[in-house]
Amino acid sequence: MANGEQAKKSANEAIRRSAHALIELSHRIHASPELAFEEHKSSEWVADALSSAGYAVTKPAFDIPTAFTATLGSGPLHVAICAEYDCLPGIGHACGHNIIASSAVGAGIGLAKLANEVGLTVTVIGTPAEELGEASGKILLLERGAFQGVHAAMMVHPAPFDVLMPRMTAVATFDVEYTGKAAHAAAWPEQGVNAGDAMTVAQTAIALLRQQMLPTDRVHGIVTKWGDAANIIPALTTARYMTRSEYLQDLGALQDKVLRCFEAGAVATGAHLHVIGGVSPYAHVVHDEELAQIYGRNAASLGRSFRELGRVSGSTDMGNVSQVIPSIHPFMGIESSPAVNHQPEFAACCIQAPADTAVIDASVAMAWTALDIASTYGVRNRLLARP
Repeated sequence: MANGEQAKKSANEAIRRSAHALIELSHRIHASPELAFEEHKSSEWVADALSSAGYAVTKPAFDIPTAFTATLGSGPLHVAICAEYDCLPGIGHACGHNIIASSAVGAGIGLAKLANEVGLTVTVIGTPAEELGEASGKILLLERGAFQGVHAAMMVHPAPFDVLMPRMTAVATFDVEYTGKAAHAAAWPEQGVNAGDAMTVAQTAIALLRQQMLPTDRVHGIVTKWGDAANIIPALTTARYMTRSEYLQDLGALQDKVLRCFEAGAVATGAHLHVIGGVSPYAHVVHDEELAQIYGRNAASLGRSFRELGRVSGSTDMGNVSQVIPSIHPFMGIESSPAVNHQPEFAACCIQAPADTAVIDASVAMAWTALDIASTYGVRNRLLARP
């Protein structure tokens, strides 16, 4: 068996040899953005790259057309690396999932010739639809057994700067429909039931609710339909909303309050309220501190320097994985400031030179972290002892 430093050197060299292909993969995914559960090209490209590296690929996986598993090695310690590749509506890869996917491939390449030697089974899991916010890829994959037997899971997410253990909140995503009754807005408005007014009442109530919300709570959404013409009382108004709390156990209370605001709109106007979703939320991320520190040392040796985010950030279905499997979800900086995630300017930064560097650094840091987990007696035994 190679010692730890020899194994790390081998992994680093394998990734560096594949650097051009990894960066090209990142740029190709970025140039062909695909929405949740529609990532047919991206998932195929990522799976093909892993197959070429010797991984046994199953695609589709677990009855999800754009999910896959790619497994190599037969060691007792099973490490999963999550690959995300869906984009955001309207602004493409403004959360850098092209970097996440290509660095997962890179880490897989780094571990490919070492897995059996160090006692690892490595599975790269293609996890679609992270941006969906409800019943997403990792949630479905968890429910269907994709993470069965996995001892540790990891992924690296791009951000303006490096953060080792970012505070990732719980979130519920739901759709709201108000059904009213159309009427001529000038001649016979009294014959109508205004679904638009119902939405206005709800949004006003939510705005007033904010004073009583926890500082870490968030409520935000968009109206997706508000009627058909200015001279017709709106008969149908729809919206998509998200509620976020720092911890999953607090999310239900916030969700109840927000739903009462929507109920107020229905009571005030006589419109009928229908709420869809919000029942399969993302959990907050629980970082395994020991694994995070191992990753942190490896990233620091590549020249990475960590900052405190100083606030709660976004949400991810990796939180659901982290509730049941020791996990890490660090941020890796791409020098995008002042641009931040979910801005078009951030999307543009995700194929610039610092982002390309992040692809390689994240690949190496994850591969080295998996090797350290395999070779550190106490950590390895702790993970193997889990039920």
